[in-house]
Amino acid sequence: MKNKLKQITNSAKETQKLGKELAKDVLKLKPLETAIVIGFEGDLGSGKTTFLQGFAKGLGIKEKILSPTFVIMKRFKVKGNRNFYHIDCYRLKKPGELLGLGFKEIISDPLNIVAIEWADQVKRILPKKNIHIGLKFVGKNKREISFCYSIVK
Repeated sequence: MKNKLKQITNSAKETQKLGKELAKDVLKLKPLETAIVIGFEGDLGSGKTTFLQGFAKGLGIKEKILSPTFVIMKRFKVKGNRNFYHIDCYRLKKPGELLGLGFKEIISDPLNIVAIEWADQVKRILPKKNIHIGLKFVGKNKREISFCYSIVK
């Protein structure tokens, strides 16, 4: 996987492209002992869902990706007997609410890929080995995207 630290995107299309590239890199990883967990942080409208639209496309998902703000979690099938879970923690009051949705079981399966918007809401229950992505407004369409990998050796 590329070891990018920061990237600037100048449009939604560029943000999606970056997401697609990350997905292709993630698919190349050998399964770990647990799911690959990617936590996203950033203000409303900072590009989390836009990034994940490209990420899902990179996983080969054809369905339209919208933030699951009201349903909290959506599951998509990915080739190779894998699942992609898209979780939005914006409306959660405490991390235990996510545990009630089977989060521990989901992240215990090494074939799962889990993307969590508003990961700061559930930081204390995330696995130590994960990918953290922070998105920040830099201009009208410009975003600074920071990557921190703790699953890469």
